[in-house]
Amino acid sequence: MSNLSKAKGFKKSKAGTYLSIGTTLFGAVSVLKQVKTARSERDTLMLADAVFSAAAIVTGVAVLVRELRRLGDDDVLLG
Repeated sequence: MSNLSKAKGFKKSKAGTYLSIGTTLFGAVSVLKQVKTARSERDTLMLADAVFSAAAIVTGVAVLVRELRRLGDDDVLLG
């Protein structure tokens, strides 16, 4: 099995999905800093960018959670 196919297999695994959720949520830290900066500078455009970035993070996590549930449905032990 090549390294590339191993990496693709990991991405579709539960561990890979959990890792993706973690890294996506880690991006929320920078968005929170951006919101704080935008509010203190009263920069509406920067605040709008932060809001859309936050929406992308929420959507990304929701997709990953759905993928995690699908992986769980394939597990014989989970029912």
